[in-house]
Amino acid sequence: MDARFNLFDNELAVRFAKRFAGAGLVIQQSSLPKTVQELVSLRASQINGCGHCIDMHAKEAAAAGETAVRLHLVAAWREATVFTEAERAALALAEEGTRLADAHTGVSDETWEQVRKHYDDDQIAALVALVALINAANRLAVIVHQKGGSYEPGMFAAAFD
Repeated sequence: MDARFNLFDNELAVRFAKRFAGAGLVIQQSSLPKTVQELVSLRASQINGCGHCIDMHAKEAAAAGETAVRLHLVAAWREATVFTEAERAALALAEEGTRLADAHTGVSDETWEQVRKHYDDDQIAALVALVALINAANRLAVIVHQKGGSYEPGMFAAAFD
């Protein structure tokens, strides 16, 4: 199935995408480790079934040096030994923040406590913003049926230079 709508061919959508990318740049330039940013983005995208974002974040993570083993285990991170406690806290926040409709409490106190244990206030601000931003990006791509498979590392950044 082809994309329903090309978000990069519409003037209003491109103006929105530039501002959206600007918000992402704030997160990218934060002290939140790049590895954590990509793992969180990948996990939320897996939950949301966003092939375009899974493609993008798996390839960006690999280009940044992430191992294939860790990338393959993101979907089952609870059952894997390759993630640090800090990464596990971030992945738990990503899951709970993505699955808001599945749990009436949203992010659990236990998860929040783990996030507070491993990240400073600036990193937490970036992490919370990232979970919100990747969920919005997933929705944009899924709604218009933007497909995964053709992304090359650096494409998104290059589109908004």
